[in-house]
Amino acid sequence: MSAIDAVYTAVGGDTHRFECCDTTFEVHAEGFRAAAGIDAAERVVRDLEAQLNEFDADSDVARLAREGSVTNEHVAALVRRAREYEHRTDGVFSIRHGTAERAVKEFISGDGDAPDDFGAPAEVFVEGDTVSITGAIDLNGIAKGYVVDRAYEALVGPGRRGYVNGGGDIAGPTGGGIAIENPYGGQAMRVLDTDWNVATSGAYKRRRKGVDHIYRPDDGAVGARNDLVTVVARRDCTEADVLATTCAALHPDDARSLVADWEGAEVFLVHEGVFHHSEGFDAHVA
Repeated sequence: MSAIDAVYTAVGGDTHRFECCDTTFEVHAEGFRAAAGIDAAERVVRDLEAQLNEFDADSDVARLAREGSVTNEHVAALVRRAREYEHRTDGVFSIRHGTAERAVKEFISGDGDAPDDFGAPAEVFVEGDTVSITGAIDLNGIAKGYVVDRAYEALVGPGRRGYVNGGGDIAGPTGGGIAIENPYGGQAMRVLDTDWNVATSGAYKRRRKGVDHIYRPDDGAVGARNDLVTVVARRDCTEADVLATTCAALHPDDARSLVADWEGAEVFLVHEGVFHHSEGFDAHVA
């Protein structure tokens, strides 16, 4: 244990779990006023859920869908990042296919028929904090990572460190002990030892009649091409979240090729029982 680790351990810390954003959050802090940092992080998560939850009629995202325009700094920030990633992934990641995403979600939840006609993508415009759209958009492939990042910013401070884990999307991991879940059951695939941000996606968690929740804008089809994808990203959890979603929709070779050219990111994926990973991923494995 390093001297600085010993100081944090001596001061003490706490871990808090709560349900929000349709998942379980785990917030851990140690050091000066750890409990205050945890409280601040939870407030940020709940506040952002109130603004970004598309199923809450009072949220700004729901108002955007109804009215076609909304002024909200977080929605604008998400749209800007999403436009960056749509360009960098050649359209594999896109928020502009909200009609398709909703059709897939309704089918998986038990409502409606298997989707096969998704229509044209929406146009999205952002100026300052104002976002305008011409059709349905979907922020779910980027929003959870963004919420985790904002909560982490609220959590840490002078003399205080920790992490935020939102359903497997993790900002501020403090080293080892992060298990990559086995999509087929049994022991963990890998255990990570990293201080990069982590996110996981894949076909195994949400599926109905062979249809999973991943929509592929590049070819207009439904279905993840990989059973599991875990990404570690240096920039932030938002980037890890986006890349995990993107790589889930790509063939393994294409996913590894994308990440190979992406500074500050590594990927591990499982395709039909076979493991694949980028060249530098093992450096993040315990």
